[in-house]
Amino acid sequence: MDFLPLPEFRRCVDRYRGDHKVQSFPCRDQFICLAFAPLTGRESLRDIEACPRSQQAKLYHMGFRGRISRNMLAHANETRDWRIFGDFARVLIAQARPLYRHEPFGVELAETLYVLDSTTIDLCLSEIPWAQFRRHMSAVKVHALLELRGGIPTNVHVTSGAGNDIHTSRSTTAGSWCFLFARPRVPGLWPPLRLTQGSAFFNTLAKQNPQFWRRQLRPVLRSTGLRSDKTIQLTSPKNSRLRPDPLRRIHYFDAEKDLRLILLTNNFLLPAFAITELDRARWQVE
Repeated sequence: MDFLPLPEFRRCVDRYRGDHKVQSFPCRDQFICLAFAPLTGRESLRDIEACPRSQQAKLYHMGFRGRISRNMLAHANETRDWRIFGDFARVLIAQARPLYRHEPFGVELAETLYVLDSTTIDLCLSEIPWAQFRRHMSAVKVHALLELRGGIPTNVHVTSGAGNDIHTSRSTTAGSWCFLFARPRVPGLWPPLRLTQGSAFFNTLAKQNPQFWRRQLRPVLRSTGLRSDKTIQLTSPKNSRLRPDPLRRIHYFDAEKDLRLILLTNNFLLPAFAITELDRARWQVE
């Protein structure tokens, strides 16, 4: 807790009047509970309540100023403005990103690299019917744009369980960085051209082998695992309309994981082996 910029947290609380008429469970105690839960593997509100209560003498030194109760925590989570913690998260992200700025990750690039990944959170259908995902299941999906150095999120977006990373990427502003899609693309869905024009480029796994014709074949060093490096043009009616520009198709074999993978990218400047190293660096985020 000593690393937290508490003056900034108080500003976030005052901005949304989080402690207005609050007497026994301020926003700071709520935040410490919410931070304590994942760091110590708590799985329920009752678990969050029971574990700190077993160490009453240490709570004050942790930062707690009031009594911990699951009913008060549940009420606070339901009624207080979530933007308090959203704004504070941006403060923490800005504080953490410089710490990883020079961290090596296998590929020497001056640009910042990002991974777009998502995770699905299952919910109870009877309690949360508005998030119905399947016939007997509710779910929401959290899409995170993660900086590859450090795995720090720079943008988080929540959609329904049927949401797709490609649709989420349409609201992302492109800059001078690589755009790595952590999940194989859905057939027929491609990163929008707006993201891949100029200095930005994408790198994604091909879920299915699309129809194409070969425009150019470059030599590869097979001892590195590379099998082919081609410049292709998509030929199916839908794909050719969505991606009229040439793409680079790299086929390589990963001996460590015993996988044959096909990468599609619009970057023609980096060596083929560097593109595969970017894909391996992505695995640390998984």
